[in-house]
Amino acid sequence: MDIFAVNWLAVILAAAAGFVVGGLWYGPLFGRLWMSAAGISEDDMKNSTGADMARRYGFTFLLSLLASWTLAHVFATYPDLAFGVMVMTAFGVALGFIVPALWTNYLFQGAKRTLFLVDAGYWLVFYTVMGSVHAAFA
Repeated sequence: MDIFAVNWLAVILAAAAGFVVGGLWYGPLFGRLWMSAAGISEDDMKNSTGADMARRYGFTFLLSLLASWTLAHVFATYPDLAFGVMVMTAFGVALGFIVPALWTNYLFQGAKRTLFLVDAGYWLVFYTVMGSVHAAFA
């Protein structure tokens, strides 16, 4: 399979949608809860320089593009999947791969359960939204 044989508009829009989910999830929805569980204060966030934040957001978007592109390849392997199957496949990727990896890391790091729940919930929603965008373009 040609690595460039994906719907690039879907890849970019799905990555952007996931990026927006992150902004909402770690902002108004669960930002304070996440900061508390991660041991980050509002002062810590305010003391980050503009360059630090630009670098973080830039890399985050690039990683979202990578995740979206990879998901596009999964879907390209099975081009006749129904909308719901594509969405559930994306959810399954998060549930079957991302969540166990997070949980394993957090168990060994001794992270708070709240941090795991906030982060795992984010990844489930992130992939579900990306899968929905890809499915809409299929």
